Amino acid sequence: MKSQRKPFDSIEEEVFLNLQRTAESLMGGLAEVLKAFDLTATQYNVLRILKGAGAAGLPCREVSDRMVTRDPDVTRLLDRLEAQGLVERERLTTDRRVVVARISAAGLAVLVRTNPAVTAFLKSAMTSLDPRALTSLNASLETLRGT
Repeated sequence: MKSQRKPFDSIEEEVFLNLQRTAESLMGGLAEVLKAFDLTATQYNVLRILKGAGAAGLPCREVSDRMVTRDPDVTRLLDRLEAQGLVERERLTTDRRVVVARISAAGLAVLVRTNPAVTAFLKSAMTSLDPRALTSLNASLETLRGT
């Protein structure tokens, strides 16, 4: 961080703040790209999660658990996506407490339309890193998260 005037207390603190600032910058750019599709980054994340779940869908609690950024009110988030016709929900007959969410055909179509713009944004945002550096960064981040 070039604007820091006095030294950080530790390299760990500097890395942590750099990760936060980088994530915030990337999320801001992604938000701008998705705005053209009338989606937020959180909504996009949910659509991708449900696409990955396939026709079986996922219980709402599991959607929440898989989200990149936690949303305290997944029910309202799914309400908005359902109102847009991008998600369908169904209460299980075997356990009425469980609601399963599935991506709709319209939701899949939105992902098809957003994919080129999101891919172009990510390539542009990471153009300063060659494939080997990207692979190394990815491995380091996974190690840091313990995955």
